[in-house]
Amino acid sequence: MLTIAGIQMGCGPDRRANLEKAIGLGTIAAERGAKVICFPECFAWPWFPRQPDQSQLATAEPVPGPMSEAIGAFARERGVAVVAPVFERATSLVCYNTALVFDADGTLLGRYRKNHIPQLPNYQERFYFQPGDLGFPVFHTRFAAIGVQISWDNFFPEGSRLVALMGADVIFAPMSASVEASHSKWERAIVANAVCNGCFVFRVNRVEGGDELPFYGKSFCADPNGDFVVEPSGASEGVILAEIDTRWVKAVRDVWPFLQDRRPGLYKELA
Repeated sequence: MLTIAGIQMGCGPDRRANLEKAIGLGTIAAERGAKVICFPECFAWPWFPRQPDQSQLATAEPVPGPMSEAIGAFARERGVAVVAPVFERATSLVCYNTALVFDADGTLLGRYRKNHIPQLPNYQERFYFQPGDLGFPVFHTRFAAIGVQISWDNFFPEGSRLVALMGADVIFAPMSASVEASHSKWERAIVANAVCNGCFVFRVNRVEGGDELPFYGKSFCADPNGDFVVEPSGASEGVILAEIDTRWVKAVRDVWPFLQDRRPGLYKELA
């Protein structure tokens, strides 16, 4: 069995304090046996995309940089793999909504850049983020092969399908969802991705903090059959632990061979 963890947390205006809180909760997760830990979307920042603000662009972090070094050190010290979503500065003019993935020795395995960028009330993300340019990588950590789908990406099933085809056992879905009335829609989409691809999907949401939006938590993990490993949590800060068996991925895919029965030649119009 493999224990994985989602860190459900709120964020204030102090990025260093947010980072310290995340690492503190991550330490608790590691002490309770977690081997892969995922933080929520842009976990060390208040939710700056609520509205366009030129001054917020200065808070983007280069990679490598102080924050990535701190997370890598945490991963190495605790012997855990970490999914750490950050506001990444790629160049002086280009920023991304990025998930950094570290292995248990602190090595940065790579990054996933959010591919689908919404422009909605309280989510003025196109002002800040360029669409991702790295596709849909799979990261082979010491413990499992993992993919990442950040927030809005989860409503585009092509991404989950691609990382499943490339061997992901678990898809982590860090997000900043604040409209609780929409939770059932998020839940259905994420569970559908787990069922259709025969993999685990772990949603990791924020909770309300100093960033003023009512982020509602309800993090959960679904298994390859679409059943809850961990049912949607409450709206408090804390650690959500899920015990999974990655062998279940192959077992379910053998019985429900959706991936093998695909007919890519019929899907030309998708491109």
